[in-house]
Amino acid sequence: MLKRFVGLLLMTSTLTTAGAALAQVSDPDARARAMVDAMTLDEQIGLLRTQAGFGLLSLGVPLPASIPESMRKATPPGALGSAGYVPAVERVGMPAQQMSDASLGVGNLGGFIRRGDEATSLPATLALAATFDPELARAAGDMLGAEAHAKGFNIQLAGGVNLTREPRNGRNFEYAGEDPLLAGQIVGAQVAGIQGRHVVSTVKHFALNAQETGRFVHDAQLDEAALRESDLLAFEIAIDRGRPGSVMCAYNRINGDYACESQFLLGKVLKGDWQYPGWVMSDWGASHSLAPALKAGLDQESPQDGPYFDGLKAAVERGEVSPERVRDAAYRIVRSFHAVGVIDDPAKPGGVIDKDAHAEVAERVALSGMVLLKNDGVLPLAATARKIVVIGGFADKGVLSGGGSSQVMPYGGHFTDRRGRDGIAAILAPVYGLSSPLAALKALRPDADIQFDDGGDPARAAALAKGADVAIVFATRPEEEGMDAIAPDLPYGQDALIAAVGAANPRTVVVLETGNPILMPWLSKVGAVLQAWYPGQRGGPAIAKVLTGEVSPSGRLPMTFPAGVAQLPRPAIPGFDPNNRKPLGLGAKVAPFAVPFPEGADVGYRWFERRKAKPLFAFGHGLTYTTFGYSKLAAKGGEGVSATFTLTNTGPREGTEVAQLYVAPPGRTHRLAGWARVTLKPGESRQVTIVADPRLLASYDVKAGAWRRAGGSYDLYVGKAAGSRDLVAKASLTEGGR
Repeated sequence: MLKRFVGLLLMTSTLTTAGAALAQVSDPDARARAMVDAMTLDEQIGLLRTQAGFGLLSLGVPLPASIPESMRKATPPGALGSAGYVPAVERVGMPAQQMSDASLGVGNLGGFIRRGDEATSLPATLALAATFDPELARAAGDMLGAEAHAKGFNIQLAGGVNLTREPRNGRNFEYAGEDPLLAGQIVGAQVAGIQGRHVVSTVKHFALNAQETGRFVHDAQLDEAALRESDLLAFEIAIDRGRPGSVMCAYNRINGDYACESQFLLGKVLKGDWQYPGWVMSDWGASHSLAPALKAGLDQESPQDGPYFDGLKAAVERGEVSPERVRDAAYRIVRSFHAVGVIDDPAKPGGVIDKDAHAEVAERVALSGMVLLKNDGVLPLAATARKIVVIGGFADKGVLSGGGSSQVMPYGGHFTDRRGRDGIAAILAPVYGLSSPLAALKALRPDADIQFDDGGDPARAAALAKGADVAIVFATRPEEEGMDAIAPDLPYGQDALIAAVGAANPRTVVVLETGNPILMPWLSKVGAVLQAWYPGQRGGPAIAKVLTGEVSPSGRLPMTFPAGVAQLPRPAIPGFDPNNRKPLGLGAKVAPFAVPFPEGADVGYRWFERRKAKPLFAFGHGLTYTTFGYSKLAAKGGEGVSATFTLTNTGPREGTEVAQLYVAPPGRTHRLAGWARVTLKPGESRQVTIVADPRLLASYDVKAGAWRRAGGSYDLYVGKAAGSRDLVAKASLTEGGR
């Protein structure tokens, strides 16, 4: 009936009037059906083929042979200059798809795609995960969506939810750590925030894109039950919470099939078991077929050389692809646009951006996400610390950000560190936002004599530190898409620098700006270590506020820091060649290889428990400037397993505790099942109840194709400062199976 109505409109009215009539149908499913049925086959096919939203011809410089042909072209007419572009179908009111890279802000790779365009730089997603604060994650997404909308982008390639299985993965800073519940909740909340601004968000990269080495060719191997209980569970939670308009499938193979043509992933799990209504887009260059990919569940081919979907019309005419499958793919795209409100509230360039308000959101994330790893009483800086030496890390200029397609060029300017870089690598060199920790520290401590040394000469820096009340060493390690780390250490001799300064002055504070765990051979020589991640737009002031005690640190580690690579499931990264590391992976030639996952579902801290290995710092670890006590733990079973306890601030100042509930089902490792972020004044007590997420109490039964909760004894633990290894209270329940 609705289809006949739309057809009549198109025959008897102007096209503008037809588009207006379509908008009167309020239900997104009905509106999508009407719009897609009003399209021709060619128009439907047009929605399924994404062009690169930028072209490198505008650079006017010779391009390396490693640059794909799809990136050499001129920017398409109508494109804003970003990751991807699909022209509008104006006849029926379908706007152009303007896609921008995201997660850390509105991306602008290398700053050359949209010259001079800047955006608010959020801290690393690891910092967002370290907050254990889904409400703050939603606020970060809201800020990102508002800024994208004001710049004219209606699709954000955000929502990185891949679990940290490889702590040397160069892209971990874009993701939310190693735990499926935490990653799913944080990323899902961020996606919901983005889409609340009428901008579609993806979740990515579906799935098991756990390392950058050989990401185009490697085969991730993991059995179905373990996959369902770990990485797929993280995606399921993120999709359930965020309702993303699109899912981006990954480059790698999974159990032999490319992710973007995996019938198991796309057809059975995503669109079948989870009944996902949105569309599946490939990662850039991740499509490997036409009819098989469409049959498996791929709906849209993103830019790549030799695009398969260019032959879609001919494949339909030959009967290889049905018109119904084309319509379904187009419908999914259009439905998401209606469901998110993209069509009713279209994004247009030139919108108003409240830079100050957005910077405040970025600063809140940085403040809440910094993790105090060690403190022997050096922090917060005492009023009596009048001579302070700040060393290294470009702290006099700014703070580091992660590199790759998610790169944000922050408001206020930036500089790049081009050490050891040339060609395209120089263009994609590590970016520092001009937010100086040194300047911020001087502003907060005008009473102190604060000197700076660039750290280039460890002996000189140590001599300067020896006469200081406190020495603060800033250490940085760039991470970027396409390249895994050679080793989990600090580059450019910074380990030797810290060791020298710490030996000269035990009241040394180390501030780490890294996107991954690092080893710390100097740990015993320093008084405090603050993990600042990549701290974003106002990273300098945020770091200074935590160091001086204006704000008490409250972040907790979203990933385990190993004591050495021998503790990892894969001590050596499969396929890794230190001489074949390329930004974005461009030009890196790698033969196909397998990546087995012997840890199964026991990712991160659960692997360490299984192996009885002691990490350097555990998942969930984080200190603050006060102390907390737990008492009166009581557990409740049945349909809703929960733990109730009394939490008391036993220290001298207000602080925030992240109380963590871990549950060990019968015969299984313990896993995070819930948490509570609680702020208390000195001496204040509060009764806290944490309800376990039921998905973390069950195991997946492959034969039954269902989740089962085993009968038997369930151990409940409440963890605090040292996270998953500091389980201060325990209770047990006997549960029946279900």
